[in-house]
Amino acid sequence: MAFQPRRPCWALSISSALLLILLFVTPPSQAAEKPRLRVDDYQIDAELTPHTHRIAARAKVKFTALEDLNVASFELNNALRVNKVLDAMGKPLSAERVTQDFTVRVQLPNGLPKDSSTTLTFDYEGVLDSADDSPVQGLKLASINDDTSYLLYASRWFPVNGYGLNRFTATINVTVPAHMVAIGSGKQTVSDVPPKKGTAGGLPLKTFSFVWDKPSFPGTIVAGQFQEFKSDEAGLDLHVFFKPVHQDQGAVYADSTVKEFTYYVTLYGPAPSTTLKVIEIPDDTVPTAWAPEMAVLASRGITTKINYRLLANAIAHQWWGVSVSPSSRDDWWLEDGFARYSEALYVENAAGEAGLEETVKDMSVGALAYDTVPLSSAAKLDLFSPEFQSLVTDKGAMILHMLRWVMGDSKFNAMMRSFAAKYAGKPASLDEFRDLAEQAYGDKLTWFFSQWLDSTGAPEFKTKYTVYRLGSGKGFRVVGQIAQDLDLFRMPVELKIDTDGKTETKRIDVVGTNSAFSVETFGRPRRIVIDPDNRVLRNSTEIRLRASIMRGQALVQQGDLAGALSEFNKALDVNKNSSLAHYRVAEVFFLQRNYQAAANAYRASLNGDGDPRWTEVWCHIQLGKIFDITGQRERATNEYRQALQTNDNTQGALDEARKYMQKPFEQAKNSGQ
Repeated sequence: MAFQPRRPCWALSISSALLLILLFVTPPSQAAEKPRLRVDDYQIDAELTPHTHRIAARAKVKFTALEDLNVASFELNNALRVNKVLDAMGKPLSAERVTQDFTVRVQLPNGLPKDSSTTLTFDYEGVLDSADDSPVQGLKLASINDDTSYLLYASRWFPVNGYGLNRFTATINVTVPAHMVAIGSGKQTVSDVPPKKGTAGGLPLKTFSFVWDKPSFPGTIVAGQFQEFKSDEAGLDLHVFFKPVHQDQGAVYADSTVKEFTYYVTLYGPAPSTTLKVIEIPDDTVPTAWAPEMAVLASRGITTKINYRLLANAIAHQWWGVSVSPSSRDDWWLEDGFARYSEALYVENAAGEAGLEETVKDMSVGALAYDTVPLSSAAKLDLFSPEFQSLVTDKGAMILHMLRWVMGDSKFNAMMRSFAAKYAGKPASLDEFRDLAEQAYGDKLTWFFSQWLDSTGAPEFKTKYTVYRLGSGKGFRVVGQIAQDLDLFRMPVELKIDTDGKTETKRIDVVGTNSAFSVETFGRPRRIVIDPDNRVLRNSTEIRLRASIMRGQALVQQGDLAGALSEFNKALDVNKNSSLAHYRVAEVFFLQRNYQAAANAYRASLNGDGDPRWTEVWCHIQLGKIFDITGQRERATNEYRQALQTNDNTQGALDEARKYMQKPFEQAKNSGQ
C-alpha cells in the first residue's frame, strides 16, 4: 500500500485489503458522545494552486443546535490554518485550534438555543501535500499537485461535524488552472476566471461548481488531466476519468461499471443518482474511496485484468453510504458490511457459486480475526482500529449472508430492497433493520440477532454418526449428532451426505452443544459434510491460520514488524507447511534487510503446501532480488527464469521477472524494497 515500501500488496486477500482500506479512512478514536450540533449545508469556495500545493478556502457552514450551545466544534485538517471565523452578521469570533484532535472550537458569545440554526464562515488556507498533519496518522488523504489533486472527505479539508454520520447538502466551487478538470458530486457548471495580477505566469483559471441538494456526504473533489470515457448504456450517465497511462483500460472499466451498477439497481432499486463518475487517483493514498456519484480508484487498482470486486464495492456504496447511512457508530455495519456483501453478491452473479464461496471464506477470516466485542457494541472500539473494521465490514457482511440462508433468497432479496427504499436518503439503525427483517421473515429473529450481533464467537462443528442398513432393499439410515461448543447457539445448518448414488442434503436445526439428526438414503453413505456451502460463520483450522496472517498483515502496515512476526508464527503453529505464512515471514525479514532469513523463509514457502498458487512465482522473484542485492547476478537471473517458467502473471509477476532479467534489481535508499 502507499505508505509502505513497494511490495506485492495484491497478496492481501480481498477481505484484508478492504479491512486496511477502511482502517485508514476512518477517524481516530474519540469518545462516543451524543452529537451537539448538526451541519445542514455548506457553501464552499476553494482555490487550488497545484504548483505550490496550496489551498485557500472560505466555507460558510449552516448548522442547527441539538442542545443549548456556547461552543461549536468542527474537525479540520491540521495542515490548514484558520485566518478568521465570522458569525452570521459578519462579525469575527474567537476560535481555538486544538491539534490533538484536529478540531476548531468556536465561541458563540450569545449562545445558540436548542433547535436554533445559524451560520459560521471559516476563512482558511494551507499546504496539502503530505501525511504529516493528516487526521489519520501516516496516510495522505488530501494532496494538491500539478498532475493530480485530490481532497477526500476523510481528510477534513473543510470543517466537518459527525464524520460519516452527519448528512449534509453542499455547494462547492473549486477554482483550478484552466488546463485541469475538477470532478465532484452533483450538478456541475464551469466558468472561466480572469488570471489574478501577480500570479505565476498569469495562468488562466476555471471554476467548477458542484451542487448536491440531497443530504449525504458530498465532500470529495478530484482535479487533474484525464482521458474521459463516456457511456449512456442502460440509462446510466457514466464518466470514466483515467490518466493517459491507463486509457486502454477505460472502455473495459466503463463496461464493467455499467454491468455492476445495473445489477445493483435490480437488487436494491434506483440509486440516488443515475450519474456515476469512476475516477483514478495516485497511488500515494487509499486504494478506493466513494462519494455521491463518485467511485474513486487508486492507480494500482486499475489493471488489465479488471479488479471487479474492488469496483463493485465502491459502486455499492452509492446505495449503502450515499443513500442509506448509519445512525450511529454502532450501526456502521449497515454501510460497510452491506457494501461488502453487495460485492459478494456481484461475485456470485459474475463467477457463480465457486466465486461466492471464495468471497465468503475471505469474509469469514475477517469476521473472526478480531472477534472481541459484539457487533452491536462496535462503538466501544476505536474507529481507527482493525478490530472495529473487521467487525463492521466482514462480520457485518457475514450476518447478511447467514440471514439470507435463514430467510431464503426470495424473502431476503425483498427485505433488502425494502430497506434500501424505506431509508433512502436517511440514516438507519440496527433496530430499524431488525424490525424490517422480522416483518419479511414472518416471525421473530431474536435468536438470530442475539447470536450474531449481541454475542461473540463462532461454532466449530463436529459430527459422529452410525449407518444402519434398512431391510428389503430400502436403503440406509444415518443416525448421528452435530456437536459444537457454544451452549446458546441456534442456527439451521445444511448436512450433505455423499453416497454411492444420489447425494442427499438435509437442513438440521442445530440448537445447543449437541443436535441429533436422522437421514435416510438409498445409496450407501460414504461421507458426511456439515455446512458444505459455507452458509454459517464458523471456526476451523484454516480460518485460524488465515486470521493470524491477517492480523500480522495489519501489524506490518502499522510498522510493528515484531508483532507481525509473532502472528505469522502463530499461523505456522496451526500449519507448519503453509506457503502463505512462510511468505509473510519472508516479507518481514526482507523489510528488515535480514536477507539470509528472508531467503530461508522464501524457500520454505516454495517447499510448502503451494497455497495460494501465486506464492511460487513471487518467491522466485523475491529470491532473485535478494541475489541481486547481494551481488550474485547469475543466481538472480536463474530465479527470474524460474519465475517465468511458472507462467503465473498474478499482479504482473511475469512483467516484473522480465524487467529484472534485463536489469538487476537495486535496493532503494531508506526503503525495504
